[in-house]
Amino acid sequence: MVRGNKRSRTFRRVYVKTPGGKTVLHYRKRKSAKPQCGACGKVLPGVARGRITDIKKMSKTERRPERPFGGALCSECMRMHLKAQARKAYV
Repeated sequence: MVRGNKRSRTFRRVYVKTPGGKTVLHYRKRKSAKPQCGACGKVLPGVARGRITDIKKMSKTERRPERPFGGALCSECMRMHLKAQARKAYV
């Protein structure tokens, strides 16, 4: 029988083929949720998804897009935000 903490769906079940030819069940931690835009909630493209330990090993440019508010807002919301800021500056 499997250990008690492995019975929940906290861990995902992955079937792995061993060099001996057997197929065994491995328990791996799940990925984190997909990053979302802070304004509209849309899934952010170009932002790394995975465990925090794996993401921290990446370079900063691999983690998120290189644009203003990259990794926080989607490109559409970023454009709207910058336009709103520009409008405030002229008033």
